[in-house]
Amino acid sequence: MRNRFDEQLFELNKKIIEMGAMCEEAIASAAKALTTGDVVLAGKVKADSNAIDQMEREIESCCMKLLLHQQPVARDLRLISAALKMITDMERIGDQAEDIAEIVTFLNGHTMEGMEVIGDMARETIQMVTSSVDAFVKKDVTLAEEVITRDDVVDDYFSRVKHGIINLITENSADGEFALDLLMISKYFERIGDHATNIAEWVIYSVTGTRKEV
Repeated sequence: MRNRFDEQLFELNKKIIEMGAMCEEAIASAAKALTTGDVVLAGKVKADSNAIDQMEREIESCCMKLLLHQQPVARDLRLISAALKMITDMERIGDQAEDIAEIVTFLNGHTMEGMEVIGDMARETIQMVTSSVDAFVKKDVTLAEEVITRDDVVDDYFSRVKHGIINLITENSADGEFALDLLMISKYFERIGDHATNIAEWVIYSVTGTRKEV
């Protein structure tokens, strides 16, 4: 019975890793579409987001089967409950990558000249997501704690973006709509960082049984 349970846990882990990789790809595609103005690539992110939604449903089903058909011990229950929380954050990451890509399709060829900090912010959030999933795979509490710390870096980038947008509007008020689009995009990246932080917190809980307060 335990062997069967361990096999199902292994399958659960594989699906979470796969979903994490899908999130990374969606964010990376949205960020690249933003920097290159590639509307076709931006359109692909919607399909990525839909695939992430489907994976969330599959993992939920897997977790329910583990809870209903097996007899998990406390450590297993922590892992399953953390998985259910993590995939909610992953699904929202997919949604926000799609939101960024959707805005890109309406930028009308605008570039981010003078606002390259948004690209730096995007790379930081992608790394946070990657590291949070790695922490889950490796059961690495130290790596998860590093992810939580990196959220301050993303918040600092967001503050820099806001100041840059103020300067952009001051210099050319005709760019007001474009500036608001950039503000929304940076806000989505900031939220992705928050979700990566949540994932890292649930990794810590699954390993230690303690929910980290931030």
